[in-house]
Amino acid sequence: MTNKQRILLVDDHEVVRLGLKALLERHPNFEVVAEAGTAREAVEGVVAFNPDVVVMDIRLPGGSGIEACEEISTNYPNVKVIMLTSYAEDEMLFSAIRAGASGYVLKQIGGEDLVRAIEAVSRGEALLDPAVTQRIFQEVRKAAKEEEASAFSGLTQQERHVLLLVSEGKTNREIAKALFLGEGTVRNYVSSILSKLGVSNRAEAAAYAVEHNLKDYL
Repeated sequence: MTNKQRILLVDDHEVVRLGLKALLERHPNFEVVAEAGTAREAVEGVVAFNPDVVVMDIRLPGGSGIEACEEISTNYPNVKVIMLTSYAEDEMLFSAIRAGASGYVLKQIGGEDLVRAIEAVSRGEALLDPAVTQRIFQEVRKAAKEEEASAFSGLTQQERHVLLLVSEGKTNREIAKALFLGEGTVRNYVSSILSKLGVSNRAEAAAYAVEHNLKDYL
């Protein structure tokens, strides 16, 4: 016989809790062991009832669900927390992930989708509502672009152009001719670039330029 997943429901609206409980207890492998209406009651419920999964609203009186999630995840790492919310706000989403939530789903989710979400986190998987998954990828891509841009933030525009030509294998003489500069000026630029990037030679500088997609920042 499969052990039932013990679930703690946390929402400050009793009607919502009753609806969730009726929905989940139709599932033969789920048992709602307790309910809570505040963040503090949520943490106390974990201590008292030892649930496997907490399904918790983000907006709660007396402290947010995110704060409760962080406390639960830190002190009771075996308890999985699914944040259930009406809001698809980016900051809430990332705060919930940082707090250790295993799942983040919107209240507009269908009943069977919520069941699948609980099953997924019970297996140790992480789950995001499809409505917010795209935001995650956009944010990751944005962070990556910002990191790349910061990689060259210490270089002047002219130094970036010199570095690009270095990465293309050009000699100082060839760079000087391409940019209408003296060779001595190019040598000074190259020396400055190596110092600013913290690399020891042209080959390392070239590799750095390619790795961080220098061409996108010219």
